[in-house]
Amino acid sequence: MVETLIPRPAATVMTIRDRPNGYEILMLRRNSRSDFLGGAHVFPGGALDAADAEANGRVYGLDEAEASRRVQVERGGLAFYVACLRELFEEAGLLIACDENGSPVSFADVDDAQRMAVHRRAINAGQLDFLTMMKSEDLLLDLRGLEYIAHWITPVGRSRRYDTRFFVALAPSDQRATHDARETVADEWIRPVDALAAYQRGEFDMVTPNIRNLQAVAGLARAEDVLSYARSLEAIPCVRPTVVDRDGVLVVGAPGGGGGGERPL
Repeated sequence: MVETLIPRPAATVMTIRDRPNGYEILMLRRNSRSDFLGGAHVFPGGALDAADAEANGRVYGLDEAEASRRVQVERGGLAFYVACLRELFEEAGLLIACDENGSPVSFADVDDAQRMAVHRRAINAGQLDFLTMMKSEDLLLDLRGLEYIAHWITPVGRSRRYDTRFFVALAPSDQRATHDARETVADEWIRPVDALAAYQRGEFDMVTPNIRNLQAVAGLARAEDVLSYARSLEAIPCVRPTVVDRDGVLVVGAPGGGGGGERPL
């Protein structure tokens, strides 16, 4: 039965960039034909893969012990960091990586950008493994600027349940985000305040965790302020929404209110 589903570990990343009128965040619109969150605007992310836990030799700037301490698990914390950057590349084409000396990867060269786009298509088609690609390119996932910001678990009663860690990262300046035209059908850089306003007008569908995470950072001015805010969080609570009946309509309710506290199931 649905009620007995064990939440799958997952990771998602709020990717941000500065603009003159305020920082923007990358959101992808899911295919309306999807059986999960169809039509909703989401951050890049997804469930952990078994290979994510085997990527210890393909990361830079963070080890397993420190990663587990940050996400408040006994072991296996590094896989959450790996998963969100893997999903960011698969779903949006952005690769936050570096060489063994810590120099960031650049897509400024057209040939490099095209080659990585071919890799991305092969990964999404199931013809190439992400870590195999990283090894062949002699690259490491750069975890130095990836900050843990929130933890949500999908409520009992949903057809799919996820135990999701949310992260925030600065988008690479010389790369262009593009949706995968499969799971997602559009990509948009948008200020958090504009996304929230559009949601209130019924023009921008979002799920409760994303609404609440946008509300937490919407008042900040710059991308670095968002990263600093995330770094300042000493203990991140696990938010466990519930499904409640409001006059015959099932809604997802989350603690704390704040405008994103309840929405239709």
